[in-house]
Amino acid sequence: MLIDTHCHLDAVEFNADRENIALGAKHAGVHQIVVPAVARENFQIVIDLAHQYSHCFMALGIHPMYVDSANPSDLTLLKQLISRQLTHTNPKIVAVGEIGLDFFVTQQNRETQEYFFVEQLKIAQTFELPVILHVRRAIDDVLKQLRRHPVVGGIAHAFNGSPQQAEAFIQLGFKLGFGGAMTYTRALKIRELARNLPIESIVLETDAPDIPPEWLGPAGRNSPEELIKIAQVFADLRGIPVSQIIEITGKNVMQILPNLASLCTPLKVLH
Repeated sequence: MLIDTHCHLDAVEFNADRENIALGAKHAGVHQIVVPAVARENFQIVIDLAHQYSHCFMALGIHPMYVDSANPSDLTLLKQLISRQLTHTNPKIVAVGEIGLDFFVTQQNRETQEYFFVEQLKIAQTFELPVILHVRRAIDDVLKQLRRHPVVGGIAHAFNGSPQQAEAFIQLGFKLGFGGAMTYTRALKIRELARNLPIESIVLETDAPDIPPEWLGPAGRNSPEELIKIAQVFADLRGIPVSQIIEITGKNVMQILPNLASLCTPLKVLH
């Protein structure tokens, strides 16, 4: 099944047509969408979206680019919300995320980023939830913290490391997310990774509205509807039918996000 493991459906870019985007993705055959939070301010809208749309699921966490406006009370709220969602009659929370480190934008707040990352890894440990990782210019630092604070696994979103770093994530129980960046013919490194990494370790994503695929152009608004074409690019890189890509990557998601697997139902396309 076709699953978008990373889509910011709550983003302001979708304010004008969010329902059309959500239902359009379903019509296009996107079986499930994982919507990760980035800060306290969007926890509730992410929760609401997951419960509004049967094919949407949530991850709750504080993104490294938002830690400067966060405080320890946000972590307390995060724990409370996760606990509440896990006891819900329809527990649609599948991970802690989007969390991690971003030393591409700045390293001036490195200590703050590491504090929130580690504390959220501890929350994931407490609830035995996988994590959805944001990693830019910080792969080895993220891996170091994962070894110190092991979790049940998760997804390294928008993976762009070396084959050795990929293997390190895989050994720690992680899947690697590939999306729009893979569609650019000039993205030789990412395309080589997509072509050669173990296919059982790869999941698909859009990061919509960000990381638009090549056909939308750098200023285009990405959407979960683009996932089928992204899957086709991946299939072409691997030299196998797209139907096989959809089947394999869907199974990979079910393995790494067991709460999603437990609630997954056959896709019903609305007419």
